[in-house]
Amino acid sequence: MPYICMHCGKETKTIEKHAVRCPYCGYRVLSKKRSPIAKEVSSD
Repeated sequence: MPYICMHCGKETKTIEKHAVRCPYCGYRVLSKKRSPIAKEVSSD
């Protein structure tokens, strides 16, 4: 699953469970990359 660093903006695919850090800048806040396709929700 791809993750994006919130500091440098680079994408990384692997993440170690015991050390969540960006491999490029060392920042500790990463977010999951969102899919470009928006989901439609019906309101019944």
